[in-house]
Amino acid sequence: MKQQEITLPLYQVDAFTSELFAGNPAAVCLLSEAISPELMQSIAAENNLTETAFVRLDTQPYELRWFTPTTEVALCGHATLAAAFVLFNQGLAQKSIEFQSLQSGILTVSIENELLTLDFPADEINPTSISASWHEMIGAPILEAYTGKTDLILRLDSADSVRKLAPDLSRIERLPYRGVIVTAKGEGTIDFVSRFFGPAVGVPEDPVTGSAHTSLVVYWSQKLKKSKLKAKQESARGGSLICELKNGRAHLSGAARLYLKGEIYVPNR
Repeated sequence: MKQQEITLPLYQVDAFTSELFAGNPAAVCLLSEAISPELMQSIAAENNLTETAFVRLDTQPYELRWFTPTTEVALCGHATLAAAFVLFNQGLAQKSIEFQSLQSGILTVSIENELLTLDFPADEINPTSISASWHEMIGAPILEAYTGKTDLILRLDSADSVRKLAPDLSRIERLPYRGVIVTAKGEGTIDFVSRFFGPAVGVPEDPVTGSAHTSLVVYWSQKLKKSKLKAKQESARGGSLICELKNGRAHLSGAARLYLKGEIYVPNR
């Protein structure tokens, strides 16, 4: 007997960019009812993008979960932006959306013109001593090191050093962190730049990492003595954010573009 299938709508969105084929691509799967975490993980692995967001439309607020190709994560910025973009464009919300996450509480996304703003909890970061092995792991001099809730943050001497970086991903994967954020002061109108490496969670390099900016906005607000900053993630695809530290929250703004919409067919289990 043939196994029964269910059909799920699927969207692919480029987040934190105003241009297609840039920013960070995320899949967004809209659910009318619960499916198992195992099936979510299988779908995310099949999509093979840095993140797949699953939105439960039968809950209020909408339940939101995020999966890399290998694991579920506690918070994802670009996939939240992508999910909100889809819901706004489908007429399922107007000026703002609330999502209920399993580990990060209520997350709000608002829209004004084409700019979407995430209201996320700001990270708590603490200075840490620089391990001698990190210089070799990163392949560049490290000026400062901080730890956040999930990531190691390393400040380099220049934006050019961040762009040219070719770290040893096998060493990064063995660290006790979700990933490593490298950052430096920006150039021109850009306040700071960054890159993110997360091989331990199945993401060798993330094109644009919203959740990393909940740490970076805290660090650079302190360094530059300003609460609103322009950021650029210097991956091959590249992406831009406006970051603001406000009332202990990280407000992360960016645009998004729809690349694909369709249906997927999965076992009813």
